[in-house]
Amino acid sequence: MTSSLFDPIRFVLAAAFACALSLVLSCVPAFAGDMTLEALSARFPPPLHVQPKLADIPAWPITSELEPEGGPIGYVFESIDLAPIPGFEGTPMNLLVAIDRKGNFIDVSVLRQHEPVFLSGLGEAPLNEFVRQYAGKNLRQDFTVSSAYGNTKAGAADNRVVLDGVTKATASVRIVNQTALAAGLAVARARLGFADPGTRGPPAEVRSDTYEALDFAALVERGLIGRLRVTHAEAEKLFAGTEGEGADEDALRSPGDTLIELYVAYLNLPTVGRTVLGEARYADLMKKLEPGQHALWFASTGHDAVLDDSFVPGTAPPKLQLTQGGYPAEMRDLVFEHPAPAGAPAFNASGVFRVYAASNLDPAQALQVTLTLTRAKGIMLPRITNQTVALDYALPERLFVYPPKPLPEWLIAWQGRWPDLALIGAALVLLSVVLAKPQWMAKDARRLVWFRSSFLLFTLVFIGWYAQGQLSIVQITGAIKTLVAGQSLKSFLYDPVSLLIIGFTLVSFFIWGRGTFCGWLCPFGALQEFVAMAAQKLRVPQIRLPALLARVLDRGRYVILLVLVVAAGVTPDLATGLVEVEPFKTAITVGFDRTWPYVAWAVGLLLAGAFSYKFFCRYVCPLGAAMALGGKLRRFDWLARRVECGKPCQTCRHRCQYDAIERSGAIRYDDCFQCLDCVGIHADEKRCAPVLLYAKKGRTVKPFPLPVRVEGGA
Repeated sequence: MTSSLFDPIRFVLAAAFACALSLVLSCVPAFAGDMTLEALSARFPPPLHVQPKLADIPAWPITSELEPEGGPIGYVFESIDLAPIPGFEGTPMNLLVAIDRKGNFIDVSVLRQHEPVFLSGLGEAPLNEFVRQYAGKNLRQDFTVSSAYGNTKAGAADNRVVLDGVTKATASVRIVNQTALAAGLAVARARLGFADPGTRGPPAEVRSDTYEALDFAALVERGLIGRLRVTHAEAEKLFAGTEGEGADEDALRSPGDTLIELYVAYLNLPTVGRTVLGEARYADLMKKLEPGQHALWFASTGHDAVLDDSFVPGTAPPKLQLTQGGYPAEMRDLVFEHPAPAGAPAFNASGVFRVYAASNLDPAQALQVTLTLTRAKGIMLPRITNQTVALDYALPERLFVYPPKPLPEWLIAWQGRWPDLALIGAALVLLSVVLAKPQWMAKDARRLVWFRSSFLLFTLVFIGWYAQGQLSIVQITGAIKTLVAGQSLKSFLYDPVSLLIIGFTLVSFFIWGRGTFCGWLCPFGALQEFVAMAAQKLRVPQIRLPALLARVLDRGRYVILLVLVVAAGVTPDLATGLVEVEPFKTAITVGFDRTWPYVAWAVGLLLAGAFSYKFFCRYVCPLGAAMALGGKLRRFDWLARRVECGKPCQTCRHRCQYDAIERSGAIRYDDCFQCLDCVGIHADEKRCAPVLLYAKKGRTVKPFPLPVRVEGGA
């Protein structure tokens, strides 16, 4: 390995990076909401009233003067308190979300966001228009975001909501969607009785071809009707040690008799429903149930009854609670008249109850029915004591079929981009083949120019402007913010094109170094190269900076990178502005559709590159500095050198527009953009000076292969 005057500078910068990351980890505050009760009250004027924030979940109940005894009609909350999902830039956005008591979105608005494309690129107007689409939609619906690249979604069409996406911001609005849904579901699970849809896939559906004509006793014997019997003695044991002990004289007098025998039946199953209700009433019930709803029948015998005189028709049964997997499922009386099942015992109470789709009940999984037993002691002011017993009600899985499990949102994003990913993947394979054996392509100068120009045009137009695959320093600063906040990097999954290029670039570090991305896959770098080509065709004077000045400016990129990394963790708002040193968003992401200062900066850098070859890439780009650090992982010195390179031949050094070749002939891989010009010269007997010299001396056999000197670079 060769050394350089600036190696100590690199060492100091690397140490500074480590210190900066440690500082970030210790200094970053947790994310918090912005709203106060007063501010929310201004947004929800009378007859609505916003109540103080709840203690168990960060949400404000909303009540209405029109329903003074109706309790909360909805809830309003900030997404950052419930679902701080990192955005593309690494900072969670903050949405103000309001839902009603049925899980319908009342409103979604943007309080705070740091997405680069919405800050000054497209502006916030498209984002505000996007979130307005949630109004009136229900949390239990199947949401997906359409995009300019196509859309696929598994799920029931009648429960599907397709939100119009935002062109050039597909990844960002998918994260917005996940943020709104995750925050809304957190409140709905805590306050509206919604089950957690993330714990399982879509509920099973009843098979229509499994009917068996069975009587009531057979249904009980097979477990298709659940039964729970509690004797007086068992109840007395439950109340032992409480004020209810000994309060039931019947329990003391007849301990072996039945206190209550509870029956439960899942009526959606034809075998069960037709037996319990009869053919006609079963058909009527199925017409009453909406898609995704379930009907349960409860009945009881014994001294106590599951429904007593205090029960109000149309309400939830006060003595019963239905849960599944620890999550409650709300039940309401259907007020459904039904005859007693043939062959059943004489019931003292029975009723049919509806379970709403919002509960996400899965009938193929075990249900837990909890029955409350109550005892009163005293006459004037009786002291009430409650105890509970539970019944597990599980039906055979053979009676159900599971619909396909919906794909995660990030995978849907990959599905929608598969044509783009396939084309870019093919291009990366082609590039890998060329770089693995570059001599054939580079030996013919015209062939290399044709291939390189075509590939760079593909990078600029397709990867950059169309597929939005421009990697950015924002992805590095965003990753730092995300990790420091204790979040995962899952948001990267929503941008499959960028993730594919990131993965390829990481692999290329080990083989070729930093030049694979900077020289072939950076859209802004490609744009700079085309500007440089045009400038040279127009005979624009080319400025070649003195070597020492160029090296000092080159190290300035590492300082910029260090500042951005520290700012990303310590002062995120400042970092949002500082990353604009990188013109990628202006020139590539939004195609120069920004306000004039940003456009002027991007155009100015391109003009600088017209006079000094790829000025921004070589002297300013913080992403390029990060790529150079990644290039330190390179395991091969793959650029062949001859003994005569640099001693005395200087052909490659003079022709290298990146100034990446030392006078000694050694390649500085940190500065090499992998243009393959020196590879072509080395392989071409008509351009390689040492080979030409051998020919002039009358050698009859050309000395191929000449000895290769492996240089370690700077």
